[in-house]
Amino acid sequence: MRDMTKKLPEFKNENEEGEFWATADSTEYVDWQAGKRKKLVQLKPALRTISLRLPVAMIEDLKVLANRRDVAYQSLLKVFLAERLARGRQPRPE
Repeated sequence: MRDMTKKLPEFKNENEEGEFWATADSTEYVDWQAGKRKKLVQLKPALRTISLRLPVAMIEDLKVLANRRDVAYQSLLKVFLAERLARGRQPRPE
């Protein structure tokens, strides 16, 4: 294991930490060779509110489908988007 020469500073908040890591070289603070992959199943993704203009008829159709599934129409829209994005990431057959 490599000798880590630098100690991580204490951060007052997440913004201060973000500013630090924007310019710092992580290899001076972290031994990446000793790291192991781990799934962060409890991690909640960051959300951003967007404004999206859709035809009224499309929203009404979405609400009907969502009602049949007993979910909020915004949640159903996120499911539809996630499914389509997953399909779009798959390689196209040649």
